Formats: sequence, C-alpha cells, structure tokens
Amino acid sequence: MSSNPEPVVLGKIGAPYGVKGWVKITSYTESVEGIFDYSPWLLNRQGEWVEVKLVKWRWHGKSVVALLDGLENREQAQVLTHCEIGIAPDQMKALPENEFYWRDLIGCEVTNLKGYHMGVVEQVLETGSNDVLQVKANARDSFGKVERLIPFVTEQFIKSVDVSAKQIQVDWDPDF
Repeated sequence: MSSNPEPVVLGKIGAPYGVKGWVKITSYTESVEGIFDYSPWLLNRQGEWVEVKLVKWRWHGKSVVALLDGLENREQAQVLTHCEIGIAPDQMKALPENEFYWRDLIGCEVTNLKGYHMGVVEQVLETGSNDVLQVKANARDSFGKVERLIPFVTEQFIKSVDVSAKQIQVDWDPDF
C-alpha cells in the first residue's frame, strides 16, 4: 500500500472478547460507535495495512466489541490485539466550509497578524472548553519560546485557515 496515502487511524483492536473471535474495539472517533460508520477497515499488521470486513458489532457495557470476517476463535482474534484500525483518506466524510479535520491542521505553519512566524502545528489537543493548537518552533525564538498553545477559537484567535497552503493566521501575541 506504499503508493496510497497513509490511512487515517480511527482506533485500535483490543483484547479478544469471548471464544468465538470477537475483539474489543478502542474508538478514537467523536462518538464511540462512529468507527462503525466506515467500511472497509484497514488493519495495521506489523507495519502493513490489510483490508478487513466488519461482520457485526455490539455494545458491551460502555464499550464496543466487533466480529471481523475470518475470525472464528479466540486465538485468531488474539493475533490482532493492538492493531491500529484505519480507513483510506477518501472515506472521510466531507465537512462543511470552514470546518477541518485535526489531521488537516497538523503541519500547518502558524503566523500572527503582524507576520511573525510562530511555528508549525504539531498536534491538536482536546480540552473541555475548546481545542488547542500545539505549535512548535524549530528552536527558541526571540521571545524564548519553543512551544505555544493557541486556543482554536475562530474569529477570536484563529483568523484564517488555508489547509491547501498549510497556513493558519492567528491573532496571538508571540510573547504569550
């Protein structure tokens, strides 16, 4: 799968559940069951992405379990423990204008309204009130900063996002 874009990771396989090939699922989607909106899945098995078909899933308490095609017993399920679950990027749902997947923000260069280069988005952190951009510079800048945490609050701090150009403009003081 080297010529295809890197899959989008949506979760991972947990421990086997029962003796009939079911596995526990850890979902990274906004709602736990959101991972089941996508098909087929790609499993990362020892660095190689392999397509698998979901046969069925169900709630088990506050978590979910799934049965994948070809799994018939606990031993077969055990082999998949800790495998990442991904999908092809073109399977991602289209978002309304001015909404972005976090993965699209990673790697964007961040500049403030005065043209000061703040760094590059390394990751997006989820907090209780709003998401936060973790912006890292290559080295300490003239303000002594290597990392900045900038709230992803549109209109107030985030002035523009151009995902295709990998640029984010912010209203943020570099000294903060």
